[in-house]
Amino acid sequence: MSRTVARVVIDALEELGVRHVFGVVGDALNPFTDAIRASGSVEWVGCRHEEAAAFAAGAQSQLTDTLGVCMGTVGPGSVHLLNGLYDAAKSGTPVLAVAGQVPLAEVGTDYFQEVDNDLLFRDVAVFRATVTSAEQMPGLLEIAVRTAIGRRGVAVLTVPGDIGDQELRADRPARLSVAGSANRPDDPVLDEAADALRDGGKVTMLVGRGARGAREDVLALADRLASPMVLTLKAKEGFEGDNPYQVGQTGLIGNPAAAHAMDGADTLLLLGTDFPYREWYPEGKKVVQVDRVAEHIGRRVPVDVALAADVGPTVRGLMERLERRKDREHLDDAREKFGTWQQGQQRLAAPGHDRGLIGKVRSAFDNRDHLVRPEALAAAVDVLAADDAVFTSDTGMATVWLSRFVEMRGSRRLLGSYNLGSMANAMPQAIGAQLLDPDRQVVAFCGDGGLGMLLGDLMTVRSRRLPVKLVVFDNQRLGMVKLEQEQAGLPEFGTELDNPDFAAVAEALGITGIRVSRAEDLAEGVSRAFATPGPVLLDVLTNPEEIAVPAKPTIQQGWGFAIAKIRENLTSPADADLRPGNPGPGTYRRRERGHADPDRRKITQEGCGRAGKKAE
Repeated sequence: MSRTVARVVIDALEELGVRHVFGVVGDALNPFTDAIRASGSVEWVGCRHEEAAAFAAGAQSQLTDTLGVCMGTVGPGSVHLLNGLYDAAKSGTPVLAVAGQVPLAEVGTDYFQEVDNDLLFRDVAVFRATVTSAEQMPGLLEIAVRTAIGRRGVAVLTVPGDIGDQELRADRPARLSVAGSANRPDDPVLDEAADALRDGGKVTMLVGRGARGAREDVLALADRLASPMVLTLKAKEGFEGDNPYQVGQTGLIGNPAAAHAMDGADTLLLLGTDFPYREWYPEGKKVVQVDRVAEHIGRRVPVDVALAADVGPTVRGLMERLERRKDREHLDDAREKFGTWQQGQQRLAAPGHDRGLIGKVRSAFDNRDHLVRPEALAAAVDVLAADDAVFTSDTGMATVWLSRFVEMRGSRRLLGSYNLGSMANAMPQAIGAQLLDPDRQVVAFCGDGGLGMLLGDLMTVRSRRLPVKLVVFDNQRLGMVKLEQEQAGLPEFGTELDNPDFAAVAEALGITGIRVSRAEDLAEGVSRAFATPGPVLLDVLTNPEEIAVPAKPTIQQGWGFAIAKIRENLTSPADADLRPGNPGPGTYRRRERGHADPDRRKITQEGCGRAGKKAE
């Protein structure tokens, strides 16, 4: 019996072991969703927004290292996939998107909802094609899947509305096997790299996600080189726990110990990372870089020895050529500084931190209203979350607090939009992760801005009864943008969010909602969230004035912050005249900020001085 185009696709996905297809039904997808309905192992997951569907598919791909699948119907449905697909592409993970199209005879006529998908997806996809006849299947599908897996990217198959239910005259099973391989550099290049590391003085390693499959080899090399190990954010899940060499992250979310380890080195060894921030690479160092993607090498920092190969075989080859160093001073110094920084961070998260400030002069950094410190919330979650939990985090301050206070110990996993930097990724990625294993704990660190952007897919959580724990850092701000503005000396503008009671919204949708508005209620609220079966939304009102000092703060940033605070709290007569509802010419106004009493928002000269000193 011959099969339809849609049936060929779904049968092939079954063979690949794909369990979920995410999307919104309709139009050109109807033959595909009908084939899924009749499938024995592939399940349709109806989302409220196609962007959420693409994020969920990308999350499953990253967690399983196999193909994720999403679908969008004609025109707007496929357009909505785009942001989530960009995230998959930037994350280097294979995703297949099936995009609907108008009937074949109408293509090119500016038909209702017609979009040129091949043009639309040109930048994001490593492969894209429009199916113009049933006989092109399963050949086009084989090319799409192999390209997505082989090049670790997005493949898009566009299927016109009158093609999906056509039957194949010459039917055959799809052949989708893709054999993996591991590459090792040639001996002369390994010799050159070993010489550079042996004779290159103090060595610091910058380790990325591309090294995750070679954890034990990388740790052994760090011991042999007496090298501190700076981790990218995406390497936390593979290298943070039980690692006596790691010193955390560098960059804006990093810490001074990691920055010191980079600056104090003579040679940098980059393993499986494309860390993009040029300003955080120190100048004048010898650089050895290992990456399986050749075009990644040298595009962030000039490289002296380049090894375009897989990290595991390369590190094992280097180990054969290197002796264990006796001088451990560089490693010990970096680890000591890291430990000191961690102790300071834990003091910020301590329950009595704010009580110790009573009676002292306050500054722009203080938690005047005794809201929950975001550090304390992240630290509390870290204690209660399982050692095999999957964490997702929204871009922005939620990621900062996770990076600093949640340890990726045990078999914990971590997902986020860490290359694209999209908002609103945490909840849909948690949906994809939870569907993979309903019994595994999944925790989403949601920013209030990110959650609000795709709030509708709370209904997907509810309808599927997914036991995700959604932890909302509700500072009523776009917090990272606020910090960016203030560090540049600009007053905060356009970042304030008029949020609802997210816990009440969750309750209205049939999800357990817990709201914490006082620091003294935090421990009980977090404990109840993790003890409650099923989905839970924990809405925590956090201090909007809390900042994350970068690894190498500058005096300019500190004074910029101080100037911004003055400008935020004092309005000139001219500015007041221009504002709706102004109190009249010649009047200075203090802005009501967040949850605070405006009369308590006075910024003293001493407070501004402390701001500058803190950056210094």
